[in-house]
Amino acid sequence: MSNEQPIINKDKIRVINNPVVTLNLCTMRDKNTDSQGVRIATRKITRCLLYEAAKNLPLVDTQITTPLTTFTTKTIDPDIEIIISPILRAGLIFTDEAIDILPQATIRHLGMYRDEKTLKPIWYYNKVPMKTKNPQKTYVYITDPMLATGNSLLGAVELYVNKGIPVENIKCICIIAAPVGIENIQKHYPDIEIITAAVDDHLNEKGYIVPGMGDAGDRIFNTL
Repeated sequence: MSNEQPIINKDKIRVINNPVVTLNLCTMRDKNTDSQGVRIATRKITRCLLYEAAKNLPLVDTQITTPLTTFTTKTIDPDIEIIISPILRAGLIFTDEAIDILPQATIRHLGMYRDEKTLKPIWYYNKVPMKTKNPQKTYVYITDPMLATGNSLLGAVELYVNKGIPVENIKCICIIAAPVGIENIQKHYPDIEIITAAVDDHLNEKGYIVPGMGDAGDRIFNTL
């Protein structure tokens, strides 16, 4: 990989490094952690990341009656559309947590695999409809554990932007990111926000994040 230092806008990178995330990130990275341990640690991290990402959802007033009284409070606007879009296959680990946190969300899977020679994504599955009901009121969370070259994530972002969804309504959620991948996304979409648990050092000659965790899909789904 290039020795040039990637240029990134840190203001658009939200690194969630609270102690719970840090602990589970260590577990997930450790080569001696088995697949079950990796999955459990990954789910704990994804829950924290999803809570942070969801801070952009608009709120409206609503009336609630408790056993003691009726009062006005805030809730998520019921008229918006929320899309969780995991990039297959590793992004699937986000799905169960996302449904628990945002049960009103729609899950739209995207299937891409990386050509090991060119490091470019190859599409094989797209579960996103041709049109969205109201692009301005649609909020998208694209999930992929590893942001390496950024090519797969970039393809997913472009898919939703081409449907008229504002960039500020799209969030990229990754557990581990590489500077070169962040730079790639920001070069095309400088205003998009990336939520992650860690920004690592670099990519090796095979396009893997260093120090990273190895192949996320293989470690999560025990296909080593």
